Amino acid sequence: MKLRFWQQECIETALNHYADGHRHFLCLATPGAGKSLMAASLAKRLLQEGQIDFILCFSPSLTIAQGLKETFESQFASGFEGKLGDVGTSLTYQAMLNLPEKFWLLLKRFRVFVVFDEIHHCAGDETGFNAWGQVILRRIQEHARFSLALTGTPWRSDQLRIAMAKYSDPEGQILLDYRYGLRQAIGDRVCRSPHIVLIDNNKITVKRDSGSEQFPSLACALNSGEVRFQQMLLNIDTQRFVLKQALLKLMELKKEQPSAAGLVVAANIAHAHQLTQLLNNEFQQSCVVVTYNDSAAQQKIEHFRTSSTSWIISVGMIAEGTDIPRLRVCCLLSLARTELFFRQVLGRVLRLQPDQSNHSGWLYCLAEPGLVRYAEQLGQEIPEQQVMSRLNMLQVVAGEPSNGSNRKVPAELRSEFAKQLDELLFEGEFMPQAPTIKTAPEEELLSVWMQGKFTERVLALIG
Repeated sequence: MKLRFWQQECIETALNHYADGHRHFLCLATPGAGKSLMAASLAKRLLQEGQIDFILCFSPSLTIAQGLKETFESQFASGFEGKLGDVGTSLTYQAMLNLPEKFWLLLKRFRVFVVFDEIHHCAGDETGFNAWGQVILRRIQEHARFSLALTGTPWRSDQLRIAMAKYSDPEGQILLDYRYGLRQAIGDRVCRSPHIVLIDNNKITVKRDSGSEQFPSLACALNSGEVRFQQMLLNIDTQRFVLKQALLKLMELKKEQPSAAGLVVAANIAHAHQLTQLLNNEFQQSCVVVTYNDSAAQQKIEHFRTSSTSWIISVGMIAEGTDIPRLRVCCLLSLARTELFFRQVLGRVLRLQPDQSNHSGWLYCLAEPGLVRYAEQLGQEIPEQQVMSRLNMLQVVAGEPSNGSNRKVPAELRSEFAKQLDELLFEGEFMPQAPTIKTAPEEELLSVWMQGKFTERVLALIG
C-alpha cells in the first residue's frame, strides 16, 4: 500500500531521530490519519536495516490490538502472534499487567521495537502514574531498543502526564517529535471535514409545586441546578429529535454513498435498548447494539464494517482506534463529556474512504457547555473554515405534564440508569476508571415534556 506524504515524512523523521541517539519517538496524528500503517512501515524499515529483532505492540483495547495485528501482518506477510517465526505480537495494556517475568527478558536479550498506540491511556512520571504507565516506566523505558508512541489526543482527563512524554516547563505543554493535525489532514484529503450540530432549546420550563421557571438555553438550565444533564439526555423527545436529524443527514449522504452508516454512542445498556426501539419502530431503521459486556461485540463490529446495516449503537465499545470508514454520522448521547472523549468519538466519522467524493463527517450532540466549548476550540484550530447557523426546532417543559401528555422517562429506565451510572466506561474494553456521576434519589428526578421547538446550531469545518 502506498504511503501518504505525512506517513513517509514521519518515518524519515523517526529514523533520523533514532540515528541521532534518541530511543523514544512521540507522534501525534489526528484520528483517522493512518497511524497504524505508518507504525508498521517504520517497523519494517527498522527490521530490514537490521536495527531490531522483534516488535511489540500495546494498545488499550482488544479491538485496537486486533487492528494492529492485521496491519502488521499485511506489511510483513507473516504472522504477528508472537509464535515461532513471527516478527512480533500485539497485546492490550491490560494484558501487559499479567505477563510473566520471562516475557520481559525479551527486551534485555533482543533488540525490541515497542509501539504504544493511544499512549495517552498510560500515565507515568515522578508526579504520578497509573498501572499501565508504571509497567512502561519499570519494564520498557530503559530496555526497549526503540519505541514509538502514538496518539491522536495528547492529553489525559485526570491531568496526569503521559508516560514517556516530555513536557515544557513551566508551561507544561507536551513536546512532540512529529505532529500531523486535523487542519493538515483535511487539507490533504486524508480526513473528512467535521460538522458538529449542537442541539439547544430556547424555552426550558421547570415546574414545581411552588411554581415554574423558564430558561433560554440548556446551559442556563444546567447552571441553575434545576435541571440535570441526564434528564435532558434521557428525555424521549430529545432522543427522537436528535435521531431524526441525524437520520435525515444519513439519508442525504446515502445518495452518494449507499454504504454510509451511523453511530449512536449511548449512556448505558438500558439507554441503548431504548434508542434501538426508536430506530427500529419509529424510523424503520436497521441497527445493531454492541456493549462492553457482550462477549460477541467484537464479532458484531467486524460484521457491521461490511454489512448493509444502517446504524450501530455502542456502549463502551466504539471510539478511538475502531476503523469503520463507512460511518458518516454520529449521535453523541453519552454522559461522558470530557474533551478527550469528545475528540475520540468525533474521530469515528472522520476516517476517509479514498473513493468517496463527499468528504464530510457529522456529529450531533446536545449543547451542554463543555461540548460547546470543545466544538469551538476545534473550530479555532481551523479558523478559516468555520461556519455557524441556527434553526428552530423544539421547546422543553419540565415538571407537570400538560394537555394530558405524559412522556416521563420510564421508571425501569431510570432505575437501570441509576444502577449503571458508576459502570460508565470510556470507549474500549480496558480503560482507566470512568467518571462517577452522582444523581439525586429517583423521586427527585424531574419529568420532561416537549411542547415547542429546539434550536439547532451547526458548526461546520469545511475542507
